[in-house]
Amino acid sequence: MIEILTPAEVDRARVTGALVGSILSTLRERVTVGTNLLEIDAWTKQMIADAGAESCYVDYAPSFGRGPFGHYICTSVNDGVLHGLPHDYALADGDLLSLDLAVSKAGLAADSAISFIVGDSRPTRSVALIETTERALAAAIAAAGPGQRIGDLEHAIGTVLSGAGYPINLEFGGHGIGSTMHQDPHVSNSGRPGRGFTLRPGLMLALEPWVMEDTDRLVTDADGWTLRSATGCRTAHSEHTIVITDDGAEVLTRV
Repeated sequence: MIEILTPAEVDRARVTGALVGSILSTLRERVTVGTNLLEIDAWTKQMIADAGAESCYVDYAPSFGRGPFGHYICTSVNDGVLHGLPHDYALADGDLLSLDLAVSKAGLAADSAISFIVGDSRPTRSVALIETTERALAAAIAAAGPGQRIGDLEHAIGTVLSGAGYPINLEFGGHGIGSTMHQDPHVSNSGRPGRGFTLRPGLMLALEPWVMEDTDRLVTDADGWTLRSATGCRTAHSEHTIVITDDGAEVLTRV
């Protein structure tokens, strides 16, 4: 299903997007060395409830997971890159943490992810990973607008990732979003320009470049959810929800 939102629906989506961005910003400020992943999940649960919103994750049970997910945010650490199931782990100085959050409010969902390093350490290669996903996301947003194709966004992402020397995995990527969290069209981490669905005003997309340092292969934890790099290398993930406008694209989930 591909949804094209009305102007009134876009207004409601802006509220949801602002909430997601605010929660992620608060978590980034609150997380420090010693913070437990289960604390992050509890804080997220409370902020969603306080806003009168709903989690998109608690009852999420896709075919690839061991569902339902049962938590309120994805917490992926170091070699974990996607769908990190919160568990009893206290963050250490230098850990690379990715937080992925999807929330629904007034019938519209928004989805965003950030990666950052915990504590005072700044491992050069980890910083480079994060900055590359952020640049790839910015490139995809810059390429988005009415009349453009999904392949143009995919090509923008892939050009940045491959240009930085990272392998690219095409199993998971961005997606349409609206009244539900995951919709068509799929947005891969690489693609051919001029191909795919034509973007129209009112189309909402969650764009999410992610990368692993030295492999394109994923493995799944025993928890049935957490996806890690097959080699144990570090990973990073950046995501925004955007809506196509009459003259470009608007980011709804600014942190």
